[in-house]
Amino acid sequence: MSEQTPTNPLPEATSATMSSSAPLSRVPEKVSLEGLEDRWSHAWEGQGTYAFDRTRTRAEVYSIDTPPPTVSGSLHVGHVFSYTHTDVVARFQRMRGREVFYPMGWDDNGLPTERRVQNYFGVRCDPALPYDPGFTPPQVGGEGKSARAADQVPVSRRNFVELCERLTVEDEQQFEALWRRLGLSVDWSQTYQTIDERSRAVAQKAFLRNLARGEAYQAEAPGLWDVTFQTAVAQAELEAREYPGHFHRVAFHRTDGTGAVHIETTRPELIPACVALIAHPDDERYQHLFGTTVRSPLFDVEVPVLAHPAAEPDKGAGIAMCCTFGDLTDVQWWRELQLPTRSVVQRDGRLAAETPEWITSGSGRRHYADMAGRTTFSARTAVVDALRSSGDLDGEPAATQRMANFYEKGDKPLEIVTSRQWYIRNGGRDEGTGAGLREGLLARGAELQFHPDFMRVRYENWVNGLNGDWLISRQRFFGVAIPLWYPLTADGEVDHDRPIVPDEALLPVDPSSDVPPGYTEDQRGVPGGFVGEADVMDTWATSSLTPQIAGGWERDPDLFERVFPMDLRPQGQDIIRTWLFSTVLRSHLEHGSLPWRHAGISGWILDPDRKKMSKSKGNVVTPMGLLEEHGSDAVRYWAASARLGTDAAFEVGQMKIGRRLAIKVLNASRFALGFAGDDVPLDRPLDPADVVVPLDRAMLAGLADVVRRATEALEAYDHTRALELTETFFWTFCDDYLELVKDRAYGSGDEVPTAETVSARTALGLALDVQLRLLAPVLPFATEEVWSWWRSGSVHRAPWPTPDALPAGDVDPATLDAAGRALAALRKVKSEAKVSMRTRILTAELAVPTAQLPLVEAAVQDVRAAGRAVDLTLVGEDGLEVAVVRGAELEQG
Repeated sequence: MSEQTPTNPLPEATSATMSSSAPLSRVPEKVSLEGLEDRWSHAWEGQGTYAFDRTRTRAEVYSIDTPPPTVSGSLHVGHVFSYTHTDVVARFQRMRGREVFYPMGWDDNGLPTERRVQNYFGVRCDPALPYDPGFTPPQVGGEGKSARAADQVPVSRRNFVELCERLTVEDEQQFEALWRRLGLSVDWSQTYQTIDERSRAVAQKAFLRNLARGEAYQAEAPGLWDVTFQTAVAQAELEAREYPGHFHRVAFHRTDGTGAVHIETTRPELIPACVALIAHPDDERYQHLFGTTVRSPLFDVEVPVLAHPAAEPDKGAGIAMCCTFGDLTDVQWWRELQLPTRSVVQRDGRLAAETPEWITSGSGRRHYADMAGRTTFSARTAVVDALRSSGDLDGEPAATQRMANFYEKGDKPLEIVTSRQWYIRNGGRDEGTGAGLREGLLARGAELQFHPDFMRVRYENWVNGLNGDWLISRQRFFGVAIPLWYPLTADGEVDHDRPIVPDEALLPVDPSSDVPPGYTEDQRGVPGGFVGEADVMDTWATSSLTPQIAGGWERDPDLFERVFPMDLRPQGQDIIRTWLFSTVLRSHLEHGSLPWRHAGISGWILDPDRKKMSKSKGNVVTPMGLLEEHGSDAVRYWAASARLGTDAAFEVGQMKIGRRLAIKVLNASRFALGFAGDDVPLDRPLDPADVVVPLDRAMLAGLADVVRRATEALEAYDHTRALELTETFFWTFCDDYLELVKDRAYGSGDEVPTAETVSARTALGLALDVQLRLLAPVLPFATEEVWSWWRSGSVHRAPWPTPDALPAGDVDPATLDAAGRALAALRKVKSEAKVSMRTRILTAELAVPTAQLPLVEAAVQDVRAAGRAVDLTLVGEDGLEVAVVRGAELEQG
């Protein structure tokens, strides 16, 4: 097959007039899809086909906030699915004349990377250790191994971060290779990492400005805590799962000695943390108890009985103990009823080793000593045994399945631990400085154009359901440091109320190794000196700034003016509450605008059992094998066959259909281009005025309608509809039109072709030119290959077709369909007679529906030639649904 690449690296108008010395087209004798991905990806890179031209104005630019894939494992077929949707948009907009800003980022900041590095290199981070510049990890490539801390070599934070950076670079190279193979039209000079120096500077600058405006604050408050990862968890990272447990019916004793009040709980180990019993204010069973007090079993602590509308009368005993803290309802009650804090569960998931001061009785202190320092599971066993012995356990525990909150990447229920954390206001509390923020963010959601629009409600539900501000601090090692230090008082106490802030020009900074202004390193940790903030930011606190990072905010003002606010944010539906919302929030706070105008939300990929594919379920398919087996165009076709927001089944069968389509593009194009012979210059002019035969004009009129409708669909972000329209027409073009006109297109062999032959050849050229451009966003490799045979430049820089470039619709487009049905009727006669399609029909009557008679008459010469009918009589017949051949006499062998 010809290895010719495009003659010119820059796009040229396809109707440009060529001189007689122009290079000739090179249509290969044989065609194949094999090797196209490698050849064209190299050609595009060498020619700068997708390079962003930053001299274009903002009105001429279409900018995309491309999702940075998480570099902590492998890409799966779901990534191929959604990123193809984005690439179709990018290619369409580029051909529409927009200069497309299409960067690629790598999300290498977060817990998944830390865990992957621990397993891969066999290490764990110990911030207390000094940096070892010659450190060599004990292993390389420990994928899938258990990550027991006892088996891992401790290393300094700096060594650990270096290993994170080393591994993510290797992963990014593999990801880029796959994206290139898929044909993403990314400008590979526009890349970033969410942990690189640029990203850290942007994230820290945005945080410091949030702090200066009062939008960021720190507070000692209860928060969700993952005991495995040893970090705080935000509301957006929660995942509710069923968890086995037991209901325990436990007696609290009224302080007036008049009896017991029974509650039912799945967490009896939290009885020492109980601060109240709470029932619904309308529950008649407990109204007489409101305002009284009871004493907790075993620990003998007096607590009030209170009313709150969040209590559920039909759940358990209808009265619940409020502990600090067992769940988020406890936090709500604690805050709204202004209850004391009596926390016993620590960050490591164990109960405090010291007996709490509020437990004062001797028996209570002995009971607590029996459970001090234990895990919550072990402490639960000890408490239940003690309750059974004291008689305060009414009956035996009853097994149940309860819903518990988990960190989305964790495997143990979350605890609620009181600690000092950093927050950014998000309208969840909407009080004080944040007043009115929720309404502002809802207004931004109404302003944003969602595709599909029904995804908007997910955003609105999330904003309306927020019950607290955004917790952004994390107790990790590989992340963007919170850029603050704190002064130490003369007695060595940390003064959190007067953080030391760096100058923005110094960003990024690492408080664990950098020194704040006005201090020296030898004052670190010394009374009167300083300490650095040990926490890092939540990964979403950086990812929420991807438009600013990619667009050069504050670093490259010229670029930022040309790309921000961006045009499109493509993403999955499951992270509307995290990535989409947090990005809207940061842009609203910093710029007073949306970060982009459109949000394209992809659906999920489902396995054959209609279950969502995910790495956690172990049902994902890795994509490189699919790309190699079926070809990139075929896989892209499968992805583009699903609309935005719609879940799609993983179907190899659909990929096979896509492969057949790509092969047909090559074969049909070779066939269509072969009519004019070899001595045809590249970019030969095609004059629509040369199309004079009604059938040719009807075909082009139908194609003009496809162009109009497909363009409208793509403008509405409905790539699937555009593909359906284009593909349907293409198969009609191949199955009907090519067969009908091939004899006329070949011509009689005369040196000067007839007007009818010129009409067919011109129509074929125009139709092929337009259809290649229509199919290019979905099938970039096959269409580029054909384009190179007879056009200069790249099809992906060619202008998008317009209906007015085709002959005016003075012929009914239905002529082609009617002629195709007539030809099918003639072929059916031969098929039933089991003779060759080249057998002549000596005489026959062709009856067609009366309404179609004028259409078939307009194309009768081509119908007769394609059907090899010598004497064909046309008749119209009422009530006939399809064309029928009667009295056919076939040529004998």
